[in-house]
Amino acid sequence: MFLRSITSNNKIFLKLTNLSTFSSLFLNLLANSIFASNFGSSSSSSLQTFTDSKSISNPLYYLLPSPYNPYNIVNFICSKLKDDNGNLTSVQKDIEWIRAYLGIHEISRVLLRCQSDPFTALNFFNWVKSDLDLKPTAQNYCIIIHILVWSRKFIQAMHFISELIKLANPSEDAFRNLVLSSEVCNWDPLVFDMLIKAYVKASRVEEGFKTFKETLKIGFAPDVTACNCLLNGLLKSNYLDQCWEIYQEMETIGIFPNAYTFNILTHVLCRDGDLGKVNEFLDKMEEKGFIPDVVTYNTLIDSFCQKGMLEDAFYLYKIMYRRGVPPNLVSYTSLMNGLCKKGKVREAHQLFHRMLHRGLSPDVVTYNSLISGYCKEGNMKESRSLLYEMIQNGLLPDSFTCQVLVQGYANMGRLLSSLNLVAEIQRLGVSIPHDMYSYLIVALCLDNRPNAAKSLLRRTFSDGYEPNLGVYNLLIGSYCNCDNFDEALLLKGEMVQKAIKPDLDTYRALIGCLCRLCKITEGESLLGEMVEIGLFPDSVICRALIMGYCKEGDLEKAESLLSYFAQEFQFCDVKSCNTLIQEYCEKGDVTKSLELQDRFLKLGFVPNSLTFKCLIHGLARTRKDC
Repeated sequence: MFLRSITSNNKIFLKLTNLSTFSSLFLNLLANSIFASNFGSSSSSSLQTFTDSKSISNPLYYLLPSPYNPYNIVNFICSKLKDDNGNLTSVQKDIEWIRAYLGIHEISRVLLRCQSDPFTALNFFNWVKSDLDLKPTAQNYCIIIHILVWSRKFIQAMHFISELIKLANPSEDAFRNLVLSSEVCNWDPLVFDMLIKAYVKASRVEEGFKTFKETLKIGFAPDVTACNCLLNGLLKSNYLDQCWEIYQEMETIGIFPNAYTFNILTHVLCRDGDLGKVNEFLDKMEEKGFIPDVVTYNTLIDSFCQKGMLEDAFYLYKIMYRRGVPPNLVSYTSLMNGLCKKGKVREAHQLFHRMLHRGLSPDVVTYNSLISGYCKEGNMKESRSLLYEMIQNGLLPDSFTCQVLVQGYANMGRLLSSLNLVAEIQRLGVSIPHDMYSYLIVALCLDNRPNAAKSLLRRTFSDGYEPNLGVYNLLIGSYCNCDNFDEALLLKGEMVQKAIKPDLDTYRALIGCLCRLCKITEGESLLGEMVEIGLFPDSVICRALIMGYCKEGDLEKAESLLSYFAQEFQFCDVKSCNTLIQEYCEKGDVTKSLELQDRFLKLGFVPNSLTFKCLIHGLARTRKDC
């Protein structure tokens, strides 16, 4: 029927003088026919996805001119790549029909034909991803990776390896795919080294370790740089046993370690905590011809200092000079840190001057060690002196400097000094960490200095600081503790303007403050507001309102509100009930107290020992008056 339709419209085709127009119409008719027969009434947009080359089977394709025959799409693209010097600018108008018939196999075939020209292969692969908006498969990725590695285009290859291991399909095995694709194209075993490094870079060290083992199984040995990269990744992830497993494999198959390998393994020993094996390992290291360098000694010194073994650390420090390995800034900083942790700040400062005498210039980390040590001692004068010395030497304090100084003053109860210090540091152009602002505001609120906290908050806005709900609640609570409701209410309004929704803590503080100020009606109004926004009162709010009404002598209103809590929120606070019963007893109305207790018992209030104590005390008092 389809062929008959074409024949009947022969006259129309003869009028088409433009061959490409004819081919385009023919392809559209043919594609629609095939798509309708295979997929029924589904949308034709599905043709833009990958099409397996095997599915392109229709005898009518042979009626088309060669450039527009889907069977010749690979030849067509390769011809255009050759004519355009590796680009495909001349086929932009044909993108739609190319996209319809360019499948995973066609992409791979084009890439394989470009093996000798990595530039052309790379241009084609990027064109498929960007202009055609197709998603290459693992097979396509593996072929372009092999081509690039074989051609020593390592940077581009590593980029695609990183994309390969990020493919969404969890069942994709990058190593297996690379091995399988090596059967059809030129390749270099270096690709497995790069895969190991890519896994480590992506923080997937377990898969990197698996790739290392699989590479050995198929008879290839990764080079020492790949092994070192994997060792370092395993060390950072605390996979210490696997580090030694790799080292044993290196010795077995003859991968010669270098100084970097031994430095990593020294770090592994220190991390493992088995310092008794360190000397044995260093001896073995020297037997292999590697002399410990400054990195090795610094690793050991830092480990000894971290464990409080200062004698061993300083022994190594002296050995360094004897072996012609002068300590560097890292060596001195580690030793100073160790001394400060032991509370020997003066000795650390002496070591600091010795370092200066030997021509080494301290950095921010070195100064921070001493400043932190003096702050822990409470010697803020010396800490501040070191801060000024540091600035005079052209070093600006960092976030850690600010943190230890601010906390040092705060620990001594000198919060205002902390504020002055922050202002000084800001004038120097140093950015204050936002968590320091939060720390200071919280400390000032806890010290009942809400005005100082609010003043600091206003200054922080220019630095991009945005307080969260917790900081606002502390400020509101601090003002409420000082019975300054107006300021607290202004802060609540500011929160709402910034789209920060008040929570139960916000309303607890505000309602409690109003009740203490005998503004119970306003407090009840806030209760209605919080219920409207979906917040339900708790025992703190209930007690504040009940006690407020009792304090005003409006016991009927207190009773009504307590019933409202029980009926609307199924919330029965016995302590509030006892407060009301006690007030009636104090007024000598024991009958009312008993009636109230019976009525509240029906609402779900369970009396406790204090309830009966109040009632007994009221009855005894009534009898005595009689």
